[in-house]
Amino acid sequence: MKKVLMLTVLLVSCVALLAQGKFDAWNEFAKTKFEPKYYEKLGEYLFHPNFTAELKALEGKEITIQGFYVPFAPEDGNYIILSKFPMSQCFFCGGGGPESITEVNFAKSTPKFQVDDLITVKGKLRLNVNDIDHMNFILDQAVLVSK
Repeated sequence: MKKVLMLTVLLVSCVALLAQGKFDAWNEFAKTKFEPKYYEKLGEYLFHPNFTAELKALEGKEITIQGFYVPFAPEDGNYIILSKFPMSQCFFCGGGGPESITEVNFAKSTPKFQVDDLITVKGKLRLNVNDIDHMNFILDQAVLVSK
């Protein structure tokens, strides 16, 4: 019972922060702990996420995030990769970790961007643990807020 009450308070607090516009997605993503996990299929270790209770409470909720466009998604897909950092510092090219990138799946056609365009999008948060073909943090049904 005590655990249910704590989770309810946590969810209400997270929703209140979202409503006030004080939610910092990158800061919350950074609280995720990553451990190396061996993937037999690939023959290598990859980072495996252990999401916080706060993030789990927000799964399926709409969040807004601002970041830099990095051109790592296929051109014909309906998604992009957004990074907390410009391309020179992002997870793929620089020193950022997996908590510094998110996959953005647009509800409609994907807008065109230039490398390092600073954009703001909103969409429903999905946390990915097992699908190694996608990012750990995903925004579904996303829309462009500003460019």
